Amino acid sequence: MVELEDLILKSEKYKNVIIQKKFDSKKNTVAYVTIDDKPRVIKWFVPGFKRQMKTEYNILKKGSTKINIPVIHDIDEENNVIIMSYINGINLCDILNDEKIDYKEKEKLMHLLSEWFKDFHNFFKTQEQFTIRGDTNLRNFIFTDRIWGVDFEESRIGKPVEDIAGLCSSILTTDPMFTIEKNRLCESFIKSYLKLTQGKFDNINDEIAYALLEKIQFRPEDEEILRENSKIIKKKGLS
Repeated sequence: MVELEDLILKSEKYKNVIIQKKFDSKKNTVAYVTIDDKPRVIKWFVPGFKRQMKTEYNILKKGSTKINIPVIHDIDEENNVIIMSYINGINLCDILNDEKIDYKEKEKLMHLLSEWFKDFHNFFKTQEQFTIRGDTNLRNFIFTDRIWGVDFEESRIGKPVEDIAGLCSSILTTDPMFTIEKNRLCESFIKSYLKLTQGKFDNINDEIAYALLEKIQFRPEDEEILRENSKIIKKKGLS
């Protein structure tokens, strides 16, 4: 596997890049770097992911002045690289799974998160359709004094309920999984989003149940508990 260091060594364009920290990524190479002493994130897409790179670039280019997402600084189509601003904050997943943090504080974050999704869906919608962020992994959100979203390569046309259900499935399946607190946080998140958008979901339980089943392909070791809780939520909901 080619490492980021190899790209830096072979390309004059990246001679001033200094790697500070590499982030976990299942598909691409993502790192916090400094470029001429300025903090940046470099995302190097694997071969064959040029479409995903363009998708993320277009979301950042269009939305960063209106939504809490990174600012794009450069795109290198020859090497499949985009460079964006670095968000220095705390991963939202770590906050919600910290037992020392009060539930009320976590609930406030759910409201901020629902505002983020409302803003995203409203900004990118057209008269005919919605663009959703896709890949609604809790780890794709960072908290500073506000909520920031990152990683938009899987953004696509879809229904807002897919994002909301996907985020709930991520909340429920981070460690500790399927706790009463997690259920309550999901309910709070959904309620806040619907209040902000003055909308209604007819099938949110079905969507969450389906999102849980989708996780089996990535987490086969958790198949039993995912199937069991998918059935429960589909039948009884989160309560």
